[in-house]
Formats: sequence, structure tokens, C-alpha cells
Amino acid sequence: MAKVQLLPEVKAFLARQQGHFINGKAVPGSAVDREEIRNPANGELVGTVARATHDEVEQAIASAHAAFKGAWADTTPAQKERILLRFADLIEQHGEEIAQLETLQSGKLLSLSRMIEVGWAAQFLRYYAGWATKIAGQTLTPSVPSANGEKYTAMTLRQPLGVVFGIIPWNFPVMIPIWKLGAALATGNTALLKSASPTPFSLLRVAELGKEAGLPDGVLNVINGPGKLGDQIIPDDRIAKVSLTGSVRTGHIIADAAMKANLKHVTLELGGKNAAGFLPDMSVEEIVNGMFEAGFMHTGQICASAERFLVHTSQIDAVEAAIRARLEGIEAGDPMDENAQFGPVATEDQYKKVIEAFETATAQGDRFVVGGETYNRPGFYVKPTVIRAKSLDNASWREEVFGPVATLATYDTEAELIHKMNDTPYGLTASIWTHDLSKALRLVPQVEAGTVWVNMHTIVDPGVPFGGAKGSGIGREYGSAFIEDYTELKSVMIRY
Repeated sequence: MAKVQLLPEVKAFLARQQGHFINGKAVPGSAVDREEIRNPANGELVGTVARATHDEVEQAIASAHAAFKGAWADTTPAQKERILLRFADLIEQHGEEIAQLETLQSGKLLSLSRMIEVGWAAQFLRYYAGWATKIAGQTLTPSVPSANGEKYTAMTLRQPLGVVFGIIPWNFPVMIPIWKLGAALATGNTALLKSASPTPFSLLRVAELGKEAGLPDGVLNVINGPGKLGDQIIPDDRIAKVSLTGSVRTGHIIADAAMKANLKHVTLELGGKNAAGFLPDMSVEEIVNGMFEAGFMHTGQICASAERFLVHTSQIDAVEAAIRARLEGIEAGDPMDENAQFGPVATEDQYKKVIEAFETATAQGDRFVVGGETYNRPGFYVKPTVIRAKSLDNASWREEVFGPVATLATYDTEAELIHKMNDTPYGLTASIWTHDLSKALRLVPQVEAGTVWVNMHTIVDPGVPFGGAKGSGIGREYGSAFIEDYTELKSVMIRY
């Protein structure tokens, strides 16, 4: 055992009455209407957080709008860059504190909290900081004919939208907010974020670090509470854009609300039923390693994770045996233990959803290659599972689980592989695994997904755009494409 002891700073943070971060200050919120935050590894109470009142939401919107019109508008691009760089530095300097808060509330392995919620978050924030001084338009020469010797020129401007409302999921409650606030702030917008109810603490601490880095009051606000807070926020005329990372079902609700709110700007990064296709030139060991990377990191609670594996018919028996041996050897552990291999799912609702998926698979005649049950220990621990569906019309092949559960199927030809990979209404991510790069490059354009990896899965980089196709979302949160989603393009024509 190498269980990490809580830092004094973490204990002190949790001892405070936590609520929101509004207009540059921590707001304790209601002493009565509070959400209990429990450790998914053991069910113990971590702390409570206030649910935002109508007045607190109004204060957050008003402060973000005032900061957009005032202090942040008066901050030069170079100053924005320096503040965001200091912000990233502070996230790293307080990294262990953030990681421990994150692991306590979500059950994420501490090693992953350190790597993703701290390391990757700081990396992404520095990427956005660099863009703050590089937002530019174009000059154009129109072809308007001259009647009396007059001339024409034109230009485009990239202007900030206003207040961006970001809705945060519970699986990455620091890194994903950094995508949203980094994109918003670098382009001159201000941000109002709503944490996911089960995982509020790490983002509240990060917001305090933003103030320490030099963000003017109101530039970054964080509120907590149920999804129905969006009913007050989205229609508000002071909200210019809504950015959601969440489920497909929630995405439809948010998109509908944004369209009704005067066609408000919207970015949706949703889930799906992502596929990983393994070509027969891959060894069985390589296939199993790829399956584990693609489907079981963070117990499968990644929107980009693969939940469908496709293997050539000639290899299926060997792959089944190898993945069974690999996953049966995994022991669940306390996520605060640095040697733990596998943690719990993050919430009781998600735990119940995974169990329900097992029951549905059994009822529909699917076969469990491995797993299909929970660990015999306290907490929300589910064994990593691979299923062979009786039919590819079954729920195990078609419906997202968002847990350590994947379904395995076979193919005989490359055309069949592509057809089965694309046979879904979603298209967030996919991966092709092969030693034949020429073949991979021929197959990639045929895959209907916003991101297609080759010989890798779930690895992201701030310079590479990420977003969905088909029913998995619209817009991009990073890569240079985010500028288009977080600014308004204005055209200007001049006759002289």
C-alpha cells in the first residue's frame, strides 16, 4: 500500500463551507440547500456544496457581463496572455492539492488526477494563453466595379462574443473547464461555469487560483447546482454562448434552448458509441494493449473512449482468451493509493447504470467474455467487462454505457469493418490499429467521426482540434478552430 495522506491545504479547503465563486470571491452559499459530496471509493462524506439560488445566479451573470464590458475589455492581449500563463503556473504549483481534491470527489486514480487534471490542464491553458496575442482578421480587395473612380477595400474582425456559459461534466472537472474558460478568456470573453453536481471542489479551488493569477473580478465565475439552473441562464440576453460537454440527450436539450434564445452560439461536445478497429496485421498482444488503452482508462468514463471493438474473424478466439486473462488480473484499489490499478466509477447513478447494462445484456442473450459483475468491496467498483453481443442490434453494441464496458465483434473484410464502425448515429471518435500506414491513411477518410486516431486512442493535444460528427456534437474547443467558435466574425467594407 502507498496510500497518500491528505495535505493540510486539502483539509482546510474541505473544512470551509463551499458554495460558488462569484465576482472574484468565494461565496459559501446557502447553509440549508446543499449537495452532499461522497467519496465513490468508500461512500464517506467528503463535504457539501451549496446549490445556487436565483439571486446568486443573477449575481454571477451580472458580474461576468460587467467584467466583459469593463475590466477584461480594457486588458490588453499581452496582459491576458501573462495572466493566463501565471494561472497555468499556479495550477502546477498547487497540483497535488488539486489532484487530491479531484480523487476524493470522483474516484479518479490519483496518478490520473495528477497527469490529466493538473498536467494536461496547465498545458492546455498555456496553449490558449499563446493565442491571446494572435487573434487576427484579414484585409480583402473586393471586386465591386467603380462608377466614378472610387475604390473599395474590406476587412474582417474577430471580436469576442460576451459571456460564455460553460456546462461541465463530472468525469474531468478541471481539464474540461480549462478548455472552456481558456478558449473564452483568450479571445476576450468572460466565463460563467456550472460544475457537475458530484464534482465541484477541484474547480472551485482552480477558480481561486485564477483570482490569484490576476484575473479581474467577474472574469471567471463558478456556480454549483442542478441542471435546471440552465433554465435561468441560457435565455438571458447577457449570455452570448453556451458550451456543453455532456451526454447526447443533454446536448439536444441545450441545443434546443440555445436556438430558442435568439439562435445563441453553441458548442456541444457529446458522447457516442466509439469504435476501435484492429487490422489482422496486429498481434494479439498489441490488440489487447490497444483495447485496454482505448476502452478502460479512467474506468471507461471518457466521452472519447471506445466501447466497440472490431477484430478480424481469424483472431477472435485468441483475442477473447487474451483480453479475459488481462482483465481478470486487474485488482481494484483505493484511488488514493499510488499503486492502485483500477478505481470506482464516479457516482452511484453511474454505478446503477452499468449494472443495468449488465442486466440488459443478459436479458438480450449476450455473452460475457469477462466481467459483468461488481467487485465485492465497499464503493462503486465495477469489474472491467467485455461482451459478445448476440446481435449488433442489441443495446450492448448500440447504447453508450460510459463505464468499463466494451462490446467485441468480428469482421471479414475492410469494407465490413468500416460499415460496422460507422453503423451508429454518433461520431465522436474512432481508431484504426495497423502496421500498414498506407492502409490506415486510406481507411481514415472513410470513418465517420470527428477524431480518428491511428494506433492510439483517447490521447489529445491542445494544438489538434477535437469535436464530434453526426450526433456527437458541433464545434471545436481547441486547436486553432476554437477561435471560430468563441469569436464573432465581422466584415467591414469601405468605399473611398
